[in-house]
Amino acid sequence: MMKRLRAVAGVRLPLAILVLYVLVALFAPLFAPYDPDTTTLAQRLMSPNAQHLMGTDALGRDVLSRTMYGTRVSLLVAVVAVLASGIFGVALGVIAGWRRGWLGAVIMRLVDVVLSVPFFLLAILVVAVLGPSLVNVVLCLALVRWPRYARIAYSTTLQTRDRGFVRAATATGAPAWWIVLRHVLPEVLPVTIVVATLELGLMVVYEASLSFLGLGVQPPTSSWGSILSDGQQYLGSAWWLATFPGLALFVLVLAVNLLGDAARDRLDPARRTDVRRSRIFKKEGARA
Repeated sequence: MMKRLRAVAGVRLPLAILVLYVLVALFAPLFAPYDPDTTTLAQRLMSPNAQHLMGTDALGRDVLSRTMYGTRVSLLVAVVAVLASGIFGVALGVIAGWRRGWLGAVIMRLVDVVLSVPFFLLAILVVAVLGPSLVNVVLCLALVRWPRYARIAYSTTLQTRDRGFVRAATATGAPAWWIVLRHVLPEVLPVTIVVATLELGLMVVYEASLSFLGLGVQPPTSSWGSILSDGQQYLGSAWWLATFPGLALFVLVLAVNLLGDAARDRLDPARRTDVRRSRIFKKEGARA
């Protein structure tokens, strides 16, 4: 019974929540009761009621509709940024681990340099050069997070390179690109998927932080960060402006992190080995 409850809490429930968010993001025009950008000053700062379930903001816009449309922006930015940073980071990490030598050293030193730069400092630099926009937010997040994938791909490639099946393929005269695609990438991808799952929630938080500071998605486009920024000055008089978008952000990040933990338990080779060992020890203890 306890195992079933853990399975529901660990995988099924957060997965259902994530699917719900995806559906809201895809079909926001169908689910949203009002246009998120329509202003009605006569209904400004209305508390939650039957007509506006999450109230209205300082311009009379429906908070529920803006939160739904903000889900679309947050998920779009997070998914695209994870894909861009993951592909770029894995490619450089595999190249560094396979080629090694001066090329690998240069790539890994570049990784150290990027990791040493604070996130918001790099974000301000990118926005100052390119200007705040949805595309630049994705570019900024991808530039900040690709070193994590590169490090993991680099270490996994180094370990796989010295294994017997890779040496056998090299001895048979197989080309390097075929060995990487056939033997190295299948070892790198499971760990990368775990990292990408955990990074998805972090990307959502980063996007909201940039929009909160005015460096991300610009008005009138709905974003959780911009909604929170607008609501911070009304915390004492209009609590709903920041509460509901904040709860939406919190639940999404929590669900993604739970899925990331579940993916790590299933796909991470080190954890799978520990689980197998613990099962063996339990069996031996029961027999004794």
